[in-house]
Amino acid sequence: MRKYLYFTVFVSGMTTMAAEFGASRLLGNIFGTSNPVWAVIIGLILVYLTAGYFLGGRWADRSPHPKTMYVILAWGAFTLGIVPYIASPVLRLAANAFDSLQIGILTGAFAGVLVLFTVPVTLFGMISPFAIRLTMNDTGKAGNVSGTIYGISTIGSFIGTFLPTLLLIPTIGTTRTFLVFSLVLLFVALVGLGLSAGRRAVFPYPLMVIALALLALFGGGGGIKRSSGQIYETESAYNYIQVVEFNGTRYLRLNEGQGIHSEYNPQTLEYGGPWQQFLVGPFFYADRQPEDMRRIAIVGLAAGTTARQAAAVFPNVVIDGFEIDPKIVDVGRRYFDMNMPNLNVIIQDGRWGLASSPEKYDLICVDAYRPPYIPPHLTTQEFFQIAVDHLNPDGALVINVGRAPGDRRLIDGLATTLGTIFSSIYVMDIPNTFNSMIYATLQPTATGNLELNLAALAGRQEANVLLIDSITLTLDNLQPAPQYTVVFTDDRSPIEWITNTMILNFILQGEMETMQ
Repeated sequence: MRKYLYFTVFVSGMTTMAAEFGASRLLGNIFGTSNPVWAVIIGLILVYLTAGYFLGGRWADRSPHPKTMYVILAWGAFTLGIVPYIASPVLRLAANAFDSLQIGILTGAFAGVLVLFTVPVTLFGMISPFAIRLTMNDTGKAGNVSGTIYGISTIGSFIGTFLPTLLLIPTIGTTRTFLVFSLVLLFVALVGLGLSAGRRAVFPYPLMVIALALLALFGGGGGIKRSSGQIYETESAYNYIQVVEFNGTRYLRLNEGQGIHSEYNPQTLEYGGPWQQFLVGPFFYADRQPEDMRRIAIVGLAAGTTARQAAAVFPNVVIDGFEIDPKIVDVGRRYFDMNMPNLNVIIQDGRWGLASSPEKYDLICVDAYRPPYIPPHLTTQEFFQIAVDHLNPDGALVINVGRAPGDRRLIDGLATTLGTIFSSIYVMDIPNTFNSMIYATLQPTATGNLELNLAALAGRQEANVLLIDSITLTLDNLQPAPQYTVVFTDDRSPIEWITNTMILNFILQGEMETMQ
């Protein structure tokens, strides 16, 4: 029985950690995965576990019987399994509220879903104290017993960290992941109950299995969000991915859906967003022609909007697109016609992929930022030095970065950091959005070059309207030189602090513009 008790502790620890990651995905699909969201989830899970430790210790002293522990475990497993089914309508309501930033509904939904985890996680917290009490035959070995129990539980938690995020959620989804862990733990509880108290003690509890099976069959349909215009949704190890379509144009949305990451319409290449503004970067140099572009890199390929535009504008170009999420690549190929023959898709983290590339580029586009999802390692002096090492001598780096009303700290910090490496820095704000483009050139350049290149392009017999419109928009919306602020480094890059306060102010002000 002792060995089975250890096995129980292992599975319980695994399920507890899986519940935490499941909670993050349930809420992340709607509320995003910013640091504040993670902090609340982790903090409350720890509170629930703490309550379980206290209650479990007292209950174990009053009823030091395996039957009591396995009944508690069975109820914990069952209540975990029903969490996503109860949370589903609340989260769908929150998804609609997020589209219109109805703060009251959002706050209530967020709190309500987290409350659902109170019962199962608290019950899981009771298992370790119970297991220690049940295996404690000799008080002289109290340290060894408790260390063994917590060690086994921690090994289970280690497995529970990777199994849902890397395997189960991407393959079967969040709801079924909850169901798998719930059923596994429930069977462990029922077997333990039978071993410790006999078959009769097990008799009522298979009804829990039946209830969960019925929920799986009839309670999980209809998708995750059911957003207006939705034509596809899925989950990956990194994101909730959604494709919506309005008036013939498709949009890629990720996680909470407040950002548009790619657009596609077979009738046009001009969408008015940040994607085409990347193409302007090389034209800050004098006498630059579209034919001069031989190779470019895109860090944050998404579904390929910038790549498609670049392929149309630069006739001789080869494009290396770095994208960390393979499911986004699949969506891009299936729904956004990301099938250009001159596009090399590289499924890697952007920094590692760029650092490992043997190529030199005329243009590097960084489109992996959008508050609050800004990877700090893509904002630092060290990363920009990697970019410099992979640029041709007359190359350019362009970044799409978000801002908030009256808050340009992120832009200023990035421009300051870039200015320690690049010769010339320019910033333009895209009208009617919260997006800005930062242009950095290795050699000294001037906006006058941009004007002369525009005139030359306009005078060509076969003028590229997309490129001309993009350069014109840049010239019309250039901003004053950014303020000199902090230099971001791998050692110190306060991105989370900046973006968290930006988002908080954005929500409190009730602004409705979209970051892309």
